[in-house]
Amino acid sequence: MTDIANKIGAELIDPAFYGRFGPPHEQWTELRRTAPVSLIEAEGYPPFWAITKHADILEISTRPDTFLNEPGIVLLPEARANRSTGSLSEMRTIIQMDPPEHRDYRKVAAPYFTPRSIQQIEEATIESARVIVDRLAGASGEGECDLAFDVAAAHPLRVLSTILGVPRDQEPLILKLTNERFAADDDELRRPGDHEQAMMELGGELYALFDRIITDRRANPTNDLASIIANGTVHGEPMGAMETFGYCLIAFTAGHDTTKNSLAGGLNAFIEHPDQLARLRAQPDLLATAVDEVVRWTTPVNYMMRTAAHDTEVRGQKVTQGDPLVLFYASANRDEDVFDDPFTFRIDRDNSRHLGFGIGEHFCMRAHLARMSQRALFREFANRLESIERTADPTWITSSFVVGYKHLPVRYKFTV
Repeated sequence: MTDIANKIGAELIDPAFYGRFGPPHEQWTELRRTAPVSLIEAEGYPPFWAITKHADILEISTRPDTFLNEPGIVLLPEARANRSTGSLSEMRTIIQMDPPEHRDYRKVAAPYFTPRSIQQIEEATIESARVIVDRLAGASGEGECDLAFDVAAAHPLRVLSTILGVPRDQEPLILKLTNERFAADDDELRRPGDHEQAMMELGGELYALFDRIITDRRANPTNDLASIIANGTVHGEPMGAMETFGYCLIAFTAGHDTTKNSLAGGLNAFIEHPDQLARLRAQPDLLATAVDEVVRWTTPVNYMMRTAAHDTEVRGQKVTQGDPLVLFYASANRDEDVFDDPFTFRIDRDNSRHLGFGIGEHFCMRAHLARMSQRALFREFANRLESIERTADPTWITSSFVVGYKHLPVRYKFTV
């Protein structure tokens, strides 16, 4: 290992570090400068290659035959490797598949997420944003709330529940289950008890919830995403039970938490950069670029793991078959060789190269929906917010995979 790699370890991957300090931008910056492809030995984790430069992540992501998803997309602690988690370990999702299988399964729902197709739910995103701000404003327009929970979590929950057929009275339950799924290391959000047992129980509850929806949509199909997934076929045959469950689960839970964390981080960025909020209010045509700047700035999916299918090289470093490579998107989105002044939040930035939605085979299918959902909320805030200030420092979720704020307490005043 290089000298810098010897000094850097668990802070790159340990959920506890992220919960205390947030993403390790200082370490990534140093690695990008001196050792962009580094073999990291972090206590409690298998050795892994930390990939921190935009160009290297781009190269790896466009070589799916050499760098595989199937062995897993999350670097697990050694203590949890090869442990069963019931339905969650048995399910198969498209982000864990490699070509050509990945392309076959992606075709099932991809048509639903085209810009033209999602226009049918644009009114739902606008209505959700308006209702949330109306509720916060009340009669006086003033109040206090936790932006991470009361706004950032509530908005994508309503939108995704609409397209996936989750009954409104089930939304609190699925929010709880989603938190437990992606914050399994967070003492406040995780399910109590032994991790393996908790994940098995969680998998069973999620399977039961989506199985009811799938069964209903097979009997009573509509034009929503749940119906498309429930009745989806691959090579003319219905998808298997665990593939169908995995499709529903990843469409909802991953889609919710990534958008939630982007919204929370974006709202905090506007609080810390009031000039950019004022500019958005004065120039609403910047809304599209503002959303992409928020996604670059927050990068909710912090990393994805790939596994070397055979011996190869990355930036001159010899990578051995079976080696895990951790692609730190959040580092790539602050790469000085790609983004001018990357640590400045600027809503007119050209973000056409950001990796907040991934790249290559696994570019996020929900990108258009995520952008639409965020545009609706930021537009409503920009139009109606008169003042806002934090009442305490934000706190981070104890997670290194899907990263974001857990609490963001504020005092505000909206136009009624």
